[in-house]
Amino acid sequence: MDHSLRRLYEDLRSVAVAVAYPPGEDRDLLVEQLKRIGCRIHLCWPFPDKPPAGADVVFFQVSQCGQNSSAWSASEVEATLIALSEYETPTTLKQLLKTNAHGVLTRPFRSAGILSTLVLARSAKQFQSRQQNKIDKLENTIKARRIIEKAIRVLMDHQRLDERAAYEHMRTRATGLRVSVAEVAAMIIEASEAMEKLGLGGARSHPPTDTNTGGGKA
Repeated sequence: MDHSLRRLYEDLRSVAVAVAYPPGEDRDLLVEQLKRIGCRIHLCWPFPDKPPAGADVVFFQVSQCGQNSSAWSASEVEATLIALSEYETPTTLKQLLKTNAHGVLTRPFRSAGILSTLVLARSAKQFQSRQQNKIDKLENTIKARRIIEKAIRVLMDHQRLDERAAYEHMRTRATGLRVSVAEVAAMIIEASEAMEKLGLGGARSHPPTDTNTGGGKA
């Protein structure tokens, strides 16, 4: 067995699984197979308003989450969501699409398909999480760059620095304060906006002038 697949399979033995499905033969078959895999099971019925907290995977009856589908959206839930569908009607499919579930099982449930669905759904969830982390980092990088560019313009306008000198000024301050350049940039922008509110935003720094009225050097 491939090492990554073995690790994924072994990971399933420590997974906490919640099952939100009415009692009956179908639920019994599902629960029995999950126990064979080694999952820790928690049964939820009546159907909860939102996915149970603390569950790594939630099997849920998709027809029951129609009125509160936002709470059962995979983009809003930390757990892996696997839908349990009774009928492939247009209404059920529409509800299923709203949940963005990572996997789906359709009645009649069969023990042979539960493990593969669980593995693929968990893998899809992990991939989704990695992609979201990359998106978040990229958005933060873009946001930080915009803040830095705005602060550079402030320094160029008010301190008579060129673009490179303005950036080096912020970088030096960031090193001294042990913070990021973006944090220093935010301080500069905040200070500039405060000055503008006080009516001092138009002031610029000028080189010091000789105030010695005697004409000689001090």
